[in-house]
Amino acid sequence: MTEHPLTSRAPIDVAVIGGGPAGLAAATALKEAGIGRVVVLEREPQAGGIPRHCGHPPFGMREFRRILRGPVYAARLVARAERAGVEIHTLTTVAGIRPGGNLLVALPEGLIELTARRVIYATGVRERPRSARLIAGARAGGILNTGALQSMVYLKNRRPFRRPVIIGSELVAFSAIMTSRHAGIRPVAMIEAAPRVTARWPAALYPRLAGVRLLTGTRLLEIRGDTRVTGVSVAGPDGQKREIACDGVVLSGQFTPEASLARLGHLALDPGTGGPVVDQWGRCSDPAFFATGNLLRPVETAGWSWAEGRRCGQWVAEDIAGRLPAPAAFLDVEIGDPRLKYVMPQRIALPQGAEGMAALQLRVTEPVRGELRALNESGILWRRKIHALPERRLLVPLAEIGLPDTAGTIRFEIGEARA
Repeated sequence: MTEHPLTSRAPIDVAVIGGGPAGLAAATALKEAGIGRVVVLEREPQAGGIPRHCGHPPFGMREFRRILRGPVYAARLVARAERAGVEIHTLTTVAGIRPGGNLLVALPEGLIELTARRVIYATGVRERPRSARLIAGARAGGILNTGALQSMVYLKNRRPFRRPVIIGSELVAFSAIMTSRHAGIRPVAMIEAAPRVTARWPAALYPRLAGVRLLTGTRLLEIRGDTRVTGVSVAGPDGQKREIACDGVVLSGQFTPEASLARLGHLALDPGTGGPVVDQWGRCSDPAFFATGNLLRPVETAGWSWAEGRRCGQWVAEDIAGRLPAPAAFLDVEIGDPRLKYVMPQRIALPQGAEGMAALQLRVTEPVRGELRALNESGILWRRKIHALPERRLLVPLAEIGLPDTAGTIRFEIGEARA
């Protein structure tokens, strides 16, 4: 095999797996911090991540102080990284990760092995497919997730159906309406099993403005059709079964981190987030690996992921320079209530030393009113009244918790709010 540019130059200081907003931001920050050779390994033909095929606004307010459409935003992130001196290698798939920063990489020409001083794992999230949602009915044509719909419309200029139903009401479901309108597709309904829309208000107004029926408290029972979707069976708030005629189904949301490399490799995974276990600097169970962006937890906006990626790049630069303290012990951070979905980071390295993540991030599984509490074996360390919904992040500033300076466990629970 002809020598590939990845193996024909100087040793790699940092390899970034994933060329979305978080990965590109991390790589750019590393170069700005003076790190020598930084490479981004991206499996798609072009870098830029999910925004590359989101042909609608709003992207870019944090990064460029203006509102951009997804492809323009993605191209600007790529251009900024390249100007900083980042090498971006597309059609490059990391097939395996091994201890100490060793990577097995698949190129069009074949397999190669690489070693980097540090690796940043930034592969983002994916929507849960139909097979994982246990949806009954026909395996007909015209069943897509939002990402596939966006790719077909914006990248391939195709219209996969004309009158679909959209399942779910996370923020990405409203993106599916925007994508449909761009392609001349008229969704007949947005279906949400919960009694209220998951995304923040006033998102619930948009389907009505776009002429799409919003059916909350409504469960998808079955997809009907033969070679193509012809309709769906649903059950409304009263339990009554009804049929909705349509020619497609968009399965939106229910994101899960793209953590297959960690599952097949040696990094510890957190069952709550589905991503790698990390400390307050994004450092994984193998200290040669760091993780950032939506791989850490589903799901945040591109702007949030970009900001998180920049910080991660700065922390990795500090680590290479020997300025991140080597952990002598860890505080494990856990959830102890079924109404809590996850906490991230899942451990705090001791001594805390240099500044890392300023807050713990939590989310709930259902609407909750009460008192969020952090406890250890000595009792309650911190408490705060909350009114939380499933798509709202909860941030607990680390500086507000009386963190012990010895190894142990901190547990989060929800109790009754005090009068």
